[in-house]
Amino acid sequence: MSHTFIIIDDRQEDISKTQVVAERFRNLSFVGSATTYDDGVNLILEHQPSLVFLEIDPTDKKSNLSLALINELYRFLTVVPRIIIITSKNDLAYEALKYEVIDYLIKPININDFRKAILKFDRAIKSDLPLIEVKNPVATFEVLDEAVLETLEQEIATGEELTEDPINEREEQIDSETATEDEVTVTTIPSANSKIEANAVMMQKPQSLIICIKSYGDYRYLDSDEILYFEADNNSTDIHLNNGEMVTAFKTLKHFETVLPETQFLRIHNSYIINVDQVSRIHTGNTVCYIKNSTTKLPFSKSYKDNVDLIINRIAGGNYLEI
Repeated sequence: MSHTFIIIDDRQEDISKTQVVAERFRNLSFVGSATTYDDGVNLILEHQPSLVFLEIDPTDKKSNLSLALINELYRFLTVVPRIIIITSKNDLAYEALKYEVIDYLIKPININDFRKAILKFDRAIKSDLPLIEVKNPVATFEVLDEAVLETLEQEIATGEELTEDPINEREEQIDSETATEDEVTVTTIPSANSKIEANAVMMQKPQSLIICIKSYGDYRYLDSDEILYFEADNNSTDIHLNNGEMVTAFKTLKHFETVLPETQFLRIHNSYIINVDQVSRIHTGNTVCYIKNSTTKLPFSKSYKDNVDLIINRIAGGNYLEI
């Protein structure tokens, strides 16, 4: 499977260097480049690539390139491309981590660091795929061997034109097997009347959604049933749990609104997404929602009144008695 990539950098020379190295990985396919913030955003929205190499500390300040470009993407895309920062200074490394970029590379490009960044991208892509057992797994990317790395380092350092592809040509043999749905066990269960037998399908109890908050090797798993609400905090989101703990995720509330299941979570305010199952009271006159087993009450705004009505209807549609 080929993954497309875009390079956004204010220096055309640096764009060319990044492109040359990236194209040595067979499953990466270059689709375009941009030198300014606006052109970069438009290019990403047009092609929606898998990966973006981004300069965030440009020499030409008029290009307006910065981490803000990542936030802009969340306004328009449900799935934002993976980002690898390639810049000249490490001053913004900590800030970049908050945006969950794949890696932060320093110019001039170090081939070994670049390879590691691509492997991180590979792993991130695989983590997004369904968990299907593959009997003959193959690497998503054909990684450069040491001889190739040495050649590339020498040619980039001297500025010479790269030689022909030194990677050994080979055909990858992949066993193509159609994934089948899990078998459902069916058993025969006698009814109260011994003369009547019925077939009952044995099904697993539905599991609650597990939300993984990932930040540079730290995987925090949250059970959706334990989440009370999400609260916006600038470019991050605070997740409040029923045990009183608060977990911060470096994603916008808008991002969570687009990925969370509406069957359980609904936005009621510019600053809040609430767990429908955790609502204990709704006061339409005071425009507030109350959280179960706590004194917490969250305001809802008129713009999200339809969602509040939906919560009321969902609760009423269950095992419900109104007095």
